[in-house]
Amino acid sequence: MQLQFVGCGDAFGSGGRFNTCFHLVGKEINALIDCGATSLVAMNKLAISRNHINTIFISHFHADHVGGLPFLVLEANYVLKREQPLTVAGPPGLKSYYSGLLEMLYPGTKSMDLRFPLTLRELPIGSRSEIGHVRVTPFHVQHDDRGGPCLGYRFEAEGKVIAFSGDTEWTDTLIDLGREADLFICEAYTRDKPIKTHMALTALERHIGRIRPKRLMLTHMSDDMLARRAEIPFDSAEDGMIVEL
Repeated sequence: MQLQFVGCGDAFGSGGRFNTCFHLVGKEINALIDCGATSLVAMNKLAISRNHINTIFISHFHADHVGGLPFLVLEANYVLKREQPLTVAGPPGLKSYYSGLLEMLYPGTKSMDLRFPLTLRELPIGSRSEIGHVRVTPFHVQHDDRGGPCLGYRFEAEGKVIAFSGDTEWTDTLIDLGREADLFICEAYTRDKPIKTHMALTALERHIGRIRPKRLMLTHMSDDMLARRAEIPFDSAEDGMIVEL
């Protein structure tokens, strides 16, 4: 199984990076974790076959994490002629949000007939759900709930655990979310400057001994963090990077 960072940037494309989108592929798995506004461009650049993706997990309803979804669905319907089912899973409110997003970007499309079955699945926070060959537990994190709850995820698949913080400032929820994960992907927006709703790496460092991930990978970095990467003792993501699990 492998995870590729299709995009690991922040909302503003700091460092020329694409918005958040991770591609998880295994023997029975082909899923996206988030689908930010630039994700279709990035997937084309990396020659990722979108028709083979069967599940998309959305962490929250900000455009740099979900804004690419309408483009992916419309491409699947009109260009790729997709026929196989696609499941989009995310926070409570996903169904109404998706409909509104599609209509806002492409008026008249929210009621279009698709060539393929599309299932929108709202995940219960704090409970484990099974979607295909993935067991997923959503955790409520501390970001910005004005548009709906913001989630981090703990995925269990093919004997491995992949954890993703989503966008969040420090919260003790991350301890259970990431505990001893084979791969813990955590945002580190700044090095040490506290910013409400986002993570400063110094806050994560104070608690990493309680999380004890087998591998930590930093993502969603601002220009502040990118400029100081050489002094950071942890791995950090790059667009296109592949992590073998």
